Amino acid sequence: MFKEFKEFALKGNVMDLAVAVVIGAAFAGIVKSFVDDLINPLVGLALGGADLSNLFIVLRGGGNYESLAAARAAGAAVFGYGAFLNAVFNFLIVAVALFLAVKVINRLRKAEESMTRACPHCTTEVAKTADRCPACTSELVPEA
Repeated sequence: MFKEFKEFALKGNVMDLAVAVVIGAAFAGIVKSFVDDLINPLVGLALGGADLSNLFIVLRGGGNYESLAAARAAGAAVFGYGAFLNAVFNFLIVAVALFLAVKVINRLRKAEESMTRACPHCTTEVAKTADRCPACTSELVPEA
C-alpha cells in the first residue's frame, strides 16, 4: 500500500498540482494586497473618501454604526455590499491575470511549435534546422 501511495504522490501531475496550489496561495496574497492597498483606496477616493470594505446597510438592529465590524459586533443584521465588491474586484483581477498568463504561455508554445517540423519519413518531430531525423536517421533538408 505504501508503494502505491509513493507512486501516486510522486507522479508528475500530483507534484505539479502541489506546486500550483502553493503558488496560487502566494498569488492570492499578492492579489489581496493589490486590491486592498491600491485599488480600494482609488475607488474610495473616487467615492469621496469612503472605505469600500466598510460600505453596508443595516437591515435589522438599527443604529448608527461607524463600521461594518462595529455593526456586526453589536449583533445587527447587515448587508455588507462593500465586502462583496472587494471579492468581485479580487475575482476580476485574478481572472485578468490568469488570462494574461495563459495568453503568454500559448504564445510561447506557438513559438516552440514553429521551431519544429515532422519528419516526412517517420513523422517524428525534428528541429527545422536538423539535417537528419534522430528517430529514423533519414537525411532531411534544413529549413531556414
